[in-house]
Amino acid sequence: MAAFTNTTMLADTTDVDGFLGTGVAVGFTVATMGDLVGVYTEAFLCNLTKYDLVTNWGSLNAVYKLMFSEYVARAIALEGIKYDTTGYDSLQEAEDLMNIHTWRMTEIVRILQEDGVQDFMGVSS
Repeated sequence: MAAFTNTTMLADTTDVDGFLGTGVAVGFTVATMGDLVGVYTEAFLCNLTKYDLVTNWGSLNAVYKLMFSEYVARAIALEGIKYDTTGYDSLQEAEDLMNIHTWRMTEIVRILQEDGVQDFMGVSS
């Protein structure tokens, strides 16, 4: 796998940092471990939308860009929290963060699967 920098094409380190919470383990670095998760997540979104979001990023609507960036940032943060939960005040705090990320990511997928959204993006499912 090629070395990626600044996390991914769809979300950068700053995007991810806001979703990690304060207890993220120092062993999890967004610039290294997050890159791999981000690339896999981008591939998932490209397959979900049946559109190469990464290559055609510049042609997308700004609102949809935010939604894709949020999804990738939350996916990376989810992996960062799961990596080591001991830095959080409690396991419950870490689980709450993971549940929030999972819920929001599920909602984004639901929205992206709506025909009207696909049409608006210029992508047909």
